[in-house]
Amino acid sequence: MFPFSESPDDVIEVLNIVPLQGPAGIVAPSCEAAIALAVEEINSGTGILGREVRVTTIDGGRAPREVAKEVSALLATGMVDAITGWHISAVRRAVARAADGRVPYLFATTHEDLPNEPPGVLMIGENPAGHILPAMQWLEREFGARRWAIIGNDYIWPMATGKAVRTAHQGSITLEKYFPLGTEDFSEFLGDPRLDRADGIVLLLVGTDAVRFNQQFAHTGRSERQVRVSPGIDEGVLLAAGPQSNDNLYVVSSFFPDNRTSDPDRMARYHRLHGRFAPQLTYFGNTSYEAMYTLQSLAHGCGSLDVPLMQAALDDGMVLETPSGGRAFQGNHSQQFTALIARADGVDLQIVDTVR
Repeated sequence: MFPFSESPDDVIEVLNIVPLQGPAGIVAPSCEAAIALAVEEINSGTGILGREVRVTTIDGGRAPREVAKEVSALLATGMVDAITGWHISAVRRAVARAADGRVPYLFATTHEDLPNEPPGVLMIGENPAGHILPAMQWLEREFGARRWAIIGNDYIWPMATGKAVRTAHQGSITLEKYFPLGTEDFSEFLGDPRLDRADGIVLLLVGTDAVRFNQQFAHTGRSERQVRVSPGIDEGVLLAAGPQSNDNLYVVSSFFPDNRTSDPDRMARYHRLHGRFAPQLTYFGNTSYEAMYTLQSLAHGCGSLDVPLMQAALDDGMVLETPSGGRAFQGNHSQQFTALIARADGVDLQIVDTVR
């Protein structure tokens, strides 16, 4: 291990923003465990720029303005070098304004592919064209699903993703509704007669909202005749909903635990660090893991964590080496992903095909 000193000048301090409460809080255990693995591995070498990496987790499950206020206070100390984490896009918008390009900010999950992200905000996950749209095409080829209903939470990512789906499938959307985070009763959607005309449902709900919807959907008996597809469900959501709620449910993602071709030993290392009963290493945790390595590669390639220098290097075509392979950026958006589609099997996800 690199002989780090104890001076604050020899530490890279990363703020990790994950929801510790609310509907999205279900993803936090996987995210925290995964980022801990990345930090352990990076620090077992030479760290980032020869400095030890330390992570402070703050609660991204609060109102966006509250999260941004805490981030502003921490940045004012001058001791924060980077920001990452899994959190909803409304929080990202508020945090990006607070950060104002002072440190690199790696948003570690799917996004809505909106232009003009603020300087320093790097989108690590996939956009609609990289996940939900090819998954819908696959379901049409395989099962003839041509007419769709859309349900999501009423914030930036689901609504912008829904718009992309609507644009790509003009005339094929029979029903589209958005609900506040924390909704418990989805009968307004499930009881709408327009739902009967849909072959499938695009599911853009988050965390425990998705859990409740899947349970209520299963109780209607629709699972046998209508497919569901989501880029926002992981094994934790399946477990919370129960196996009886997951029939005919598909998930599209760039990472599933049984896809180990790029890094076959990752799961073994994960369990050596956290034990047999560690939280499942899901897509959401894996993007946090990838984000830490992306930060390391970016800093190594630039020799600095300076945001303008980093952005210029990415604009010049610098490719970052990460555990999942080379990662290039177009503007603020990562171009590295291969979309996989998996079918829920009880509380697990089994890959059935590559869709991109």
